[in-house]
Amino acid sequence: MKVSQTKIEGVLIIEPKVFGDARGFFLESFNEKRYVEYGIKGPFVQDNISLSSKGVLRGLHFQDPKSQGKLVFAPMGEVFDVIVDVRKGSKTFGEWMGVNLDAVSGRQVWIPPGIAHGFLVLSDNALFTYKCTEYYSPECEHSILWNDPDIGIKWPMAEGLSLSAKDQSAKRLRDVR
Repeated sequence: MKVSQTKIEGVLIIEPKVFGDARGFFLESFNEKRYVEYGIKGPFVQDNISLSSKGVLRGLHFQDPKSQGKLVFAPMGEVFDVIVDVRKGSKTFGEWMGVNLDAVSGRQVWIPPGIAHGFLVLSDNALFTYKCTEYYSPECEHSILWNDPDIGIKWPMAEGLSLSAKDQSAKRLRDVR
């Protein structure tokens, strides 16, 4: 397993060992002992799975209070995963990063509490999983506009997107808190 720090403090990219042959592949998607060595600690209290088609954009979401740490992974298909630092006082507040997650590489992202998150489906379909350190609390959820010009996310697709009504009416970061 290879773990890399990113430009946003605490956000890690995890690349597990993938064992493949003519039958397909095998990878270990979580091992508590190994992940704790890199500072990824639970307890994980909720696992979520979404299935989406190409062009579906989910996010950018975060909870405050009751912030969630998330370990995310696309075990089927491919997504462009986006992280935005919304932690007050952070030296990278308002900065974003994106990484492709796909079933073949098994790449994961650890998103610490206080970070907004979203993803765009690039393949025909994608299954996306989240291991969360806090329960979902709708009263604590906030949404940031996916194309907030102050953040300037460079999405790989900008037309033909499918967003929920909640995500279409999200606020700009400067208006969220």
